[in-house]
Order: sequence, then structure tokens, then C-alpha cells
Amino acid sequence: MAAKSSYRLVDFARAAATMAPPIELLVATDRCATLARVWRGEPLGQGARFSVPLRLRDPDEAVETLVAFDAGLRRTGAPLAGILGADETSALVAARVAARLGLPRGVSPEAAAAARDKHHQRTLLAAAGLPVPRFALVEAGADAGEISRAVGFPCVVKPLVLSASRGVIRADDPGQARAAAARIRRILARPGLLARGDPAAARILVERFVPGRELALEGLLTAGQLTPLALFDKPDPLDGPYFEETLYVTPSREPVPLQREIVRCVGRAAEALGLREGPLHAELRLNGRGPWLLELAARSIGGLCSRTLRFGAGVSLEELLLRHAAGSPLTARELRREAAAAGVMMLPIPRAGTLHAVSGLDGARGVPGIEDVVVTVRPGERLVPLPEGDRYLGFAFARAGDPAAVEAALRSAQARLRFEIGPDLPAA
Repeated sequence: MAAKSSYRLVDFARAAATMAPPIELLVATDRCATLARVWRGEPLGQGARFSVPLRLRDPDEAVETLVAFDAGLRRTGAPLAGILGADETSALVAARVAARLGLPRGVSPEAAAAARDKHHQRTLLAAAGLPVPRFALVEAGADAGEISRAVGFPCVVKPLVLSASRGVIRADDPGQARAAAARIRRILARPGLLARGDPAAARILVERFVPGRELALEGLLTAGQLTPLALFDKPDPLDGPYFEETLYVTPSREPVPLQREIVRCVGRAAEALGLREGPLHAELRLNGRGPWLLELAARSIGGLCSRTLRFGAGVSLEELLLRHAAGSPLTARELRREAAAAGVMMLPIPRAGTLHAVSGLDGARGVPGIEDVVVTVRPGERLVPLPEGDRYLGFAFARAGDPAAVEAALRSAQARLRFEIGPDLPAA
């Protein structure tokens, strides 16, 4: 299950088709129900179809739609074996459906809600004694500048539920904190962004900025046990004022004892939130005091970044997650990432405007170690950078013998790309 704009739908469909034996994948998205009737049966790929149109902006209705859909499947003798959400909103709906249906590999709704709400998550992690930055909640009408004084500067002002660094802004004084909060509220007020009646639309989190290097851990929980799937270094500094992610490279070049400490920290965090099943994606900072947990999401890595990962005999992350959700056992060997180093460059949007043309793709794809470069924005589309934006120009993928070679290949490929961005095109 995912929003219709998700990058992940095609990759999950491909995984379902190539599994042995293949599984039937029912894709639930917030595609328009009227168009879904016209396109019902349109294939995403072998074994997968757009089958269930949802209104993810109304989670209660989405849950009832899926429960009713399962009731129809049960009459045919083939009920849902598992359910998986690919983003924060769909993960919460999936957790509620799994609880209603009694699916064995489901995430508890309470844990999914705690992972989605950054303030609730911070509160639970702090109560468990985990290393998290000092934080405070800014309620509707409250003065973010005054609240930020108590947190300390520099601080980070962020919405409670958005992802991919959207709306995350550094502030170095009370005036900047007030400006950041006002900007975030304008983002949250955009039509269609949050579910109907979501209280997160009026609340903002302020937390102390944690200096240091940033990493991301991809993991899988089974009966409360965390299996680390990949630890990514983020070689580019993320110091603000916005926090656009670019490079992810694995395996990490951090010392092995520190990597183990990171895994233990994330495992403790999952336990504190009540997460026991399914994928997780954790963001951390490292400095002289060790790892600090920034965020823990009850979903897998976003965008097309999962294409960097291969496990066991070359299977994708999507296949692992589908097998886990369906209740299939996974061995330690199947969960082991390949030996080669790998990485992804998320191509940032440098400024607002309209994309007119892309050049240099052949040169970028020809860099040794580069596996592919995918441009996900088409000429004529409007570009919105962070903190308002929620997408990238595209993705570049590399594999090599070591992380340094992967990083060099990705930087070289990016240097060969040219994006012609001009003023917004006039309406026809």
C-alpha cells in the first residue's frame, strides 16, 4: 500500500513477479476511484494490479475499505496473507488493517502511530533513556521563538509527520525559529497534504541541532528481533539551513564497534516504540558522545534508494519485505547484503522553476561503476526545492569494490549532468 505518487509501486510489482513461486500482489493506492473503475485490471507488472482505490486522506475509510475487500477475498478462499505500507500514512493504515484482520506479521497500530508522530516518538525514546536531542512541542498559536530559547540554539524546526526532510529548517535565533514555524505552517496548510482532521497540521517540533556525521540504518524486525540489512554513510554534510539528502553509501566506513553500537541503539528504540515486526528506517547522527537517534520510521527506505540493495542470491529489498509480510521464513544468509559496496545519489533540485531539458545522461551512465541514472522529472514539470518540495530530479546508482569508489563514481556522474531550469512556463 502506498500513495499513488510513490516511487516504490513498480519495484514491489517487479519483486512479486520474480519471486519463486510468484505471489499475487494487490496494490492499494489513493488513485481516483472513478478512474480506477475505468483502469481496473491495468497491470503494474506480472502478478500485480491496481486493485483497491483508497482515500488515504481519510484513514478510517481506508481501513474499512480494505477490511471489506478482504471479506470478499475470504469468500473466494484466498484472504490477505499480509499487508505492507510503503510510507508513513499507508504504514499506519496497514497496521490498523493488520490488527483488525489478525495478520501475524502486522505492526501494532499504537507502534505505527508512535513512529509516525515525531513528538510522541521523541517522548517515548527519552523516557526509555535513549540519546535524543532536547525537544519541545509548539502548539497552534504558540511562539516558536520563545520555545526555541528553552531548547537552545542552533535548533531544528520541523513538522511532526512529513518525511524526506520536507519542512525541516535550522534556526540560529528566535527570529529564525519564528520564520521557520510560519513557513512550515504554510506547507502543512497545502490542500491534500495531510489526512482529514490530522492534529499534526497545527503542531510543530523544535529540537536542539545535533552536530556530527549522519547515517541511516535499514533493518527488519521479526518477533522483536532486529536484523540490520544495511548501514549507510551520508558523506555530504547536513548542517542546514535545509537538510536535503544526496549521497547514501554502504557499507559504512565507521569502525565496527561503533556500527554495533548504532544497531543496539536502533534496536532499543524499536522496543521503546513497541515495534516488533516489519521494516524500519532509522536516521542517526554520530559525534564524540556516540550515536544520537534522529528519527525511526516503521517503513523501508524511500524513493528509489532500495535499488542499491541486494541480498542473498541477488534478491531485492522489496522481495524480502513481501516474503516477510506474507509470513515466509527468511534465513540469515538470505538477509545478508551482497559483498560489493553500493550507493545512490539523490539528484537535488537546485532552484524553483520549470525543467526545460536534461543533458549529459550518456556521459553520466558511462562513468565506471555507475549502474544507472534515472531522471524522474519530465521536461515541462515544475520544480520545487526543499523545504517546500518533496521530490528529487532523479537518482544515480553505483556499485564498486569499496565505498570510496562508489562515492567517487556518483560524484563524477552528477558532475556530467546538466539540468536546464527556467522560469515557470505560462499556462496554455
